This record gives sequence, C-alpha cells and structure tokens, in this order.
Amino acid sequence: MGKKNGKPGAKADGKPNGRLGKSEYYEQLAALELELNDLSRWLQHTGQRLVVLFEGRDTAGKGGSINAILATLNPRQCRTVALPKPTERESTQWYFQRYVPHLPAAGEMVLFDRSWYNRAGVERVMGYCTEHEVALFLKQAPVFERMLVDEGILFFKYWLTVDQAEQEQRFAERLEDPLKRWKLSPIDMQARAKYADYGRARDEMLAATHTRHAPWTLVDFNDQRRGRLTLIRHLLAHIPDRKVPDIPIDFPPLGHKPLTEKFAGPLKPI
Repeated sequence: MGKKNGKPGAKADGKPNGRLGKSEYYEQLAALELELNDLSRWLQHTGQRLVVLFEGRDTAGKGGSINAILATLNPRQCRTVALPKPTERESTQWYFQRYVPHLPAAGEMVLFDRSWYNRAGVERVMGYCTEHEVALFLKQAPVFERMLVDEGILFFKYWLTVDQAEQEQRFAERLEDPLKRWKLSPIDMQARAKYADYGRARDEMLAATHTRHAPWTLVDFNDQRRGRLTLIRHLLAHIPDRKVPDIPIDFPPLGHKPLTEKFAGPLKPI
C-alpha cells in the first residue's frame, strides 16, 4: 500500500498560501482526473480493492471531495457510500455489520462519506450512544480495520480539518443558498455549539485508531479547492504503480452514410 504518514495530525501537503482560484483549481484537477482514471483501470486490471474513508466536521468538504474523485470514473466500478441513520433492526446488530455489505469486490473503489467513525464522533457528542459503546468501538475499530488490510484491501482514512470561523461561514452560505439548504439539518444546528466537544472526541478517536496498518491522514480544508487537490495527490502517491497496458479498440468507419434516428408513430423528441 505504500508508506504513509507516521503521526496523526501530519499534513498531506504544505499549508495553503491564499485561496486557490477556480481556473487554477480546474487546471490542476484535470491532470489528476487522468491519474484517477489510470487508478480505476489498474484496479480493474489487477482485481485490487480500494476503500477510502472521508471524515471531518460538518461542512468540512467530504461530499465535494468525493464528487471530485468520482466525476469522471465508471459509477458501476467506483461508488460512494453515505448511509442514513440505522434502522431499528440495524441498531441491534454488531456495530460494523451494516457497513460490511458495502465493501468492494475485485476491481472496485468505495468511498465512504462518513463511516463507522460516526460512533466516535456525532453519536458520542450528541448522546446517541453510551460511553461503554464508544469504548468498545475504539477497541474494536483497529481490529476490524486490521482484518480489512489483511484481506488485501487498500485502505485509507482522511480527516478533513476546518476552523470554526470557516465552518460558520459555510453554514451561513448553505442557509442562504436554496440549492444547498438540504445539507442543513436540526442536528447541524445543535452541533454548532459543540465544536470543542467534537474536537475532544476527535482527538481521543485519533489516538485510539491511528495504527500502523490503518493510519489517519489529516488534510487542511479551510481552502476546499486546495484541500481536494492535496487529498487526491496524497491518495495517488500512496497507491502502487497504476499504469496498465492500453487495450486497443477497433473503430472502423461505418461503411455507409450515418442514419438519422426516426420514430414510427406519434412520439417525437421534444
């Protein structure tokens, strides 16, 4: 899987020096999209499986990062998992159980928009679980992840960091934008007052689950565009050589004049 950061809290790249402009961002992203497509072809060619966890505070930029990675990839091969709150039946299962069916098969990439680490974060801070359940989770999570890595799954965990002032600004933007308002929930509003509590829960989680076989990488997301590029570069840099031979596709001429699509009956394109 390649060598990773040795400490929780190590940055995947240097600190941003000013906000990254949109044109520069898309120029850099375009080059990375080619490498991401190489990665997806390599996964398919080798049968390797890739899991990436995206964790962080509300508004950190998890969904935008996942969208940036998956935008040009085959959705049948590379997908996101963002589970809703557990059902009544799921809440009685072993905590990790409902995540297992979403793990990748050969050649697949799965990106978790929040994951089993909900237990150590939002569930703990908002009082949705007991401290005993948290302690059990922090004990079991490294064991569960050891099993994934031993199984041969390429496994990465990212925590997207954002300061409270930046978070407040993003909350306000979501409130004002009708296209983003769906991202706000009553729980988000309650969580605003618990920024410090989330920080303490995060630190305890990192200390208990940052392991040699499944380390955390922290990425500065106060500048979301720069953060996305930093995260993608880090991911690509820690995957083995991703180049596979090109498969030539025969594309001969039709041999006749292209036909116009016609419909028999009353239906016509609008």
